Amino acid sequence: MRRAIELARRGRCGASPNPMVGAVVLDAAGDLAGEGFHARCGGPHAEVGALADAGERARGGTVYVTLEPCAHHGRTPPCVDALIAAGVGRVVVALADPNPTATGGIDRLRAEGIEVTEGVGSDSARVLNRRWLTWVNTRRPWVSAKAAISLDGRIATRTGHSTWITGEAARQRGLELREEHDAILVGVDTVIADNPRLTRRLGRNPGRGWKRVVLDTTLRTPSDAIVVTDEPAATIIAHTGEASEENRARLGGSGVELVELPADDDGRVDVTSVLDLLGEREIAALLVEGGARVHGSFFDRDLVNEIYFFIAPIVIGGPAPSAVAGRGADRLDAARRFVFEELEQRGDDLELHGVRSEDVDVHRID
Repeated sequence: MRRAIELARRGRCGASPNPMVGAVVLDAAGDLAGEGFHARCGGPHAEVGALADAGERARGGTVYVTLEPCAHHGRTPPCVDALIAAGVGRVVVALADPNPTATGGIDRLRAEGIEVTEGVGSDSARVLNRRWLTWVNTRRPWVSAKAAISLDGRIATRTGHSTWITGEAARQRGLELREEHDAILVGVDTVIADNPRLTRRLGRNPGRGWKRVVLDTTLRTPSDAIVVTDEPAATIIAHTGEASEENRARLGGSGVELVELPADDDGRVDVTSVLDLLGEREIAALLVEGGARVHGSFFDRDLVNEIYFFIAPIVIGGPAPSAVAGRGADRLDAARRFVFEELEQRGDDLELHGVRSEDVDVHRID
């Protein structure tokens, strides 16, 4: 099962909004016969790949799989049919599938006389797919917040200069994070100040289309912004009813998607409504790159599951902006705490990776 989980991780870029799944087939003598993993949404599932690798050696053998084999016909045929046709004798499953449209595979296998063992490696399998589990259970995407900061937590100088706080290695890692998320979100101030591309460009994700989301209360996004002129169909601009008809007409004809959403108490786009919208669009993992007010909106509403902070060995000082604005906590005991999972050196900078304590081992059902 540990090997199956290792294989599943190979689908980190591409499997979403499907889960990452790995499978290992042992023949009747207990020797390795085949391996597989789910590489991209719409592509072959892990069990199918592993069975194809094993061929006739799968008959009478044992299949280890990180998630309950699907019993429904979705983008691909049911995996239980492939297991039954292969004549396997036993299936070991790490985690039952909580998706009501896909569950039932374990019962079907047992009904066909195939022995099924559940729960082996369940903790690791659950953490592996915590982004997907959050989307399945809440119908909202898992939210990862990314920021490049100084040692004193600043994202720019007092004059607004911010290019570049971190070095090339940290920026490369930031691009890698885009490859494993379904969409990126920024505020309109970032678009106006930096005119970013907000693209995947490392070629690691063979999956479905990438979405760019801009929070823009009154539709101030410039018509010549890259997110408007370059692949506009990939851009969603969320605004409120305060947007003028002139701006709606100006941007509406550009090919971007304009979505009117409710305003929050501060009069800006309500980020919970944004998550509801994206969840409906099968965006299971969202990367929020700021700026400070956007980060503040998500942190104030306790919507951030995971953080990636890249810390440069510099001190900026003065009245410079911090990574997270918003209202903030009134007391330290009310501040959101994260559990540090990794600390990596990225060139001269540090990557600090953490998750909320309840997301360390999410949605436990056993």
